[in-house]
Amino acid sequence: MAYKIAQLKISELRRDAERKLGNNFDIKAFHRVVLEDGAVPLTVLERKVKRWVAQQL
Repeated sequence: MAYKIAQLKISELRRDAERKLGNNFDIKAFHRVVLEDGAVPLTVLERKVKRWVAQQL
């Protein structure tokens, strides 16, 4: 169940990043941000991804 919840959250974060960044969205960079620290709480991951998106704008 935890795997599925994480999958749904990562998908949500990706959709949000794609929407905000448009053509500047880089899937490789997104995956790097998601995976670079290994297993982290979803709240930490969400902050990291949102910070990354803001830096790309």
